[in-house]
Parts: sequence; C-alpha cells; structure tokens
Amino acid sequence: MPINLELKIKVDNHRKIISRLIKAGAQNKGILKQKDIYYKVKSGLLKLRIQESAYVLIKYLRDEKGKRFSNYELMILQGKNPEKYLAGIFDVEAVVEKNRKLFLFENTRIHLDDVKGLGKFLELETLLISTKNDAHRRFNEVVKMLNLDLTKQIKASYKNLMMNK
Repeated sequence: MPINLELKIKVDNHRKIISRLIKAGAQNKGILKQKDIYYKVKSGLLKLRIQESAYVLIKYLRDEKGKRFSNYELMILQGKNPEKYLAGIFDVEAVVEKNRKLFLFENTRIHLDDVKGLGKFLELETLLISTKNDAHRRFNEVVKMLNLDLTKQIKASYKNLMMNK
C-alpha cells in the first residue's frame, strides 16, 4: 500500500497560497470537480470518488491523532453505475462534494478545496518515496514555503467534518 503524510487546514481563501505556489514553481494541474461517497465500514475509511466519468474506490487507514500518515489503496471501477452498485452493498455515511484546485510540488500534492457546506481548505499529501524521515523533511519544506500554522490543522476527514456539522 502506498503511504503519504497528510495535513488539512481550514482557510479563508486560497489567493495567498496560490501566489506562493506559483512563486515556488509548483505545477498547476487545474480544477477537479469531485464527489466522494463515504461508506460505513468496520475500520478505516472507504469512499467512492466520482470525478468526471471516472470512479475510484479508495480504502485508507489513517493515524488520526499522530503525524497523519495514511496507508491507502485505489481501485478503478468500471461498469454501468458503480455508485448504485455500491449503495446496494454498503450503507452511505456521508457525501462530500468539492471543487479542488490541484498543484504538485515535488512529491507533494497540494489541494485547495472548496467543499460544499464546509468552506475552503488546504490539504497537503506528501508521498513517502523512501523513508518517513525523508517524507517529513519534504513535507516540512512545503509547510514552510506556504507559511502554514500547524496549530490550525484539522485531524479529521471531510466525512467526519460533514457528519459533525
């Protein structure tokens, strides 16, 4: 399973962050319209991500209290209607719709999310490519570059935020 180091922070707007990303040479990958359907499972999180006409089932286990490392697996689904198919198997816990501006900086994905019903967020996902220490170093470089206040981080998924709204 791939592993990444994650961070989520609620923000007022994305303007300053975009300016810093452009200045640092991050790659702007455009805007993604995503719908995430979270299913009730015994452990971890299971969600179906619908993006354009693509369906990806994402299973992940996350350290919610500590450094926020996540193990995750992706499964691309095909067929007539994966959303309806899965609704016949699992109970839906939450649905999260968002517009995501995606930037890439080295091995870190920077998500600038506008989440329906929740507001604006910044997420970082630094992919572990060698060691956890290396991931921390790269992650901290991006945190410093974006001048982020780590005391404001939210250690919860959009699912949990939506359910606690």
